[in-house]
Amino acid sequence: MKSLIVFAHPNPKSFNYALVATVEKSLRARGDEVRMRDLYKANFNPILDSQQLAEVQQGRVPDDVALEQEQVSWADNLIFIYPLWWFDRPAVLKGWFDRVFTNGFAFAYEDGQLQGQLSSKRVMLVITTGGNQADFGIESDQLCTSGTRATLSFCGVDQILQKVFYAVPAVDDAARQAMLLELEGLAESL
Repeated sequence: MKSLIVFAHPNPKSFNYALVATVEKSLRARGDEVRMRDLYKANFNPILDSQQLAEVQQGRVPDDVALEQEQVSWADNLIFIYPLWWFDRPAVLKGWFDRVFTNGFAFAYEDGQLQGQLSSKRVMLVITTGGNQADFGIESDQLCTSGTRATLSFCGVDQILQKVFYAVPAVDDAARQAMLLELEGLAESL
């Protein structure tokens, strides 16, 4: 299997980096080829400006977007790891979806009907929060629905595994280790 990890967290000392390392190790242990896209380290430009929008509408894809689309096309599995900020993805990841999941690549319209182009992909969402589950007042699947999960479904993805790790800054090291062990099992099952 070929797995692409798309990661968005600006702090290299964050727990999210441990999550990335755990997923990568688990996938490699089962024999997957693994590639990583650290959007902050790559200094990915999340801004879909008017020039790029016009280019995409004319069928031209900027080089940086073409590189990301090649990575997505290569992968069987897409793993997104990020913190939840204001009930959504960090802006760099939202912008990555805006610029990379374009009409003609991630979805298309044929005879006026939406056709998701990524139906062969399996996805795992790994999300961390600063608050506990009660702080949000909704179930974990609802935290993902309006943003990432809806975007993926629109693009034809129907195999989505998600895990939200709550209150990461507030828990002790033993709880974090338990989170990493749980994630290791989830990654192996993807």
